[in-house]
Amino acid sequence: MLRAEALSFAYPGQATPYVFSFDALPGQITAISGASGSGKSTLLDQLAGFLAPVSGTLTLDGMDMLGLPPERRPVSLLLQSESLFEHLSAARNVALGLPARTPRAIIDQRVAQALAEVGLEEIGPQRAATLSGGQKQRVALARTLLRNRPVLLLDEPFSALDDDTRQTIRALVRTLTERQNWHTILVSHHQDDVAALASRRYQLADYRLTLKESR
Repeated sequence: MLRAEALSFAYPGQATPYVFSFDALPGQITAISGASGSGKSTLLDQLAGFLAPVSGTLTLDGMDMLGLPPERRPVSLLLQSESLFEHLSAARNVALGLPARTPRAIIDQRVAQALAEVGLEEIGPQRAATLSGGQKQRVALARTLLRNRPVLLLDEPFSALDDDTRQTIRALVRTLTERQNWHTILVSHHQDDVAALASRRYQLADYRLTLKESR
């Protein structure tokens, strides 16, 4: 279980601090809803290690995560517009999820498997700049598969997609979360995304999280 207990943070000049507490179970998607500017990105930045809370705890199966720098946290982050290296091929972008000294034969095999998992078996040689928005998100998910990190943070990942692609990528995220047993945290103000994916939903308002639904 991923558990945040009273993670507290305030920006300079902010009178009321954010205080975040929630639980996220493996194999499930936990959604954080809230208006723009309510603090959703602040929460993700603390989970990823980009912001250090003043107090509180963050644990994964009992392991303290707050003492780990961002590069050592068992966390992957998927943004609204995934920043792939546009001059590299889809396969090269996916390969960045593997350790630098991985033998070439293993890289090729693992990348091919990951691209197949997300339904992009044929696009490995294509430059990222030539891919559609939905294909780029799939490439990013394939890279996440290779990173093999148990926590996946999704920051408005479907907002730039058309409706058909959005539904496809949502289904893929759900399938991978269940198959990989990820603790997936979805931050979104789109209620259709939340309703389609979340097993547990928190509302962020007035600097606090409130559990609204758990199933």
